[in-house]
Amino acid sequence: MSKADAVKVASALNAGETELFSPTEQSCAVVASPEFEYFPSKSKYLVHPSPELNALFAHKPYQGAAPERARFLFIGLDANYDAEIETKPIFSKVREYHDDGVAFWRKHGVHHPFLLPEYSGDGRRYHQSFSRIGFGPEHADLVSFIELLHVPTVGRNILAANNLDATHLNMLNAAILGGNPTHIFIPRSVAGLMRATGVFPWLAKVPQEQAGSLDLLFRTGTKTVYSHLHFSAYGKFTQRKAQEATAIRALLPRFS
Repeated sequence: MSKADAVKVASALNAGETELFSPTEQSCAVVASPEFEYFPSKSKYLVHPSPELNALFAHKPYQGAAPERARFLFIGLDANYDAEIETKPIFSKVREYHDDGVAFWRKHGVHHPFLLPEYSGDGRRYHQSFSRIGFGPEHADLVSFIELLHVPTVGRNILAANNLDATHLNMLNAAILGGNPTHIFIPRSVAGLMRATGVFPWLAKVPQEQAGSLDLLFRTGTKTVYSHLHFSAYGKFTQRKAQEATAIRALLPRFS
């Protein structure tokens, strides 16, 4: 998305056009495969109204290290932000983070601006959970976060396969199979949507084996794809999340 497109999106949202895209209006629609059907008529997502945030995502549709260069790749659904994030004091740090997530982590000691003291909004739980795994600034250039949706969003969203951009999905597939990542982590709901696109035919429907508390969906050569709980899960999932964090921590390289 260009900055001009981002301005158009923001104008549409400000005018009250909340259901911004219909399934037929997607620029690069991906048809759901029959074995995992999604219902486009029920899908709904809102592109974030901030032109600057959209421009940042257009330049880098990922966070942290580039996905094809990272060793640890974490895949999500969409990057969700407060509707008024651009007007908040934290936005300068958000801008800095999206410009260079690796440098941000090394400078501030945390992997995401939502963990800084001046932020207290939504999204903090996800990043607090991730931080408990044990990644540190020394791992900054080894970690990448990427979402299936290539634009930032606001509010609660329901995504279907035809909401997704084919170019972005193909880039992700190439990063997984042909890039540097050796450990790829996909929450269960994310894996379901990935299968629905038809772009990831190698992604198993059921675990092929287990590595401690982590289910394995794919393994070839040096690459392993893991299924895990979403980092925002809580309540009855707390114990399982802690076990999965321990399993991921065991994969971290040791630096002297």
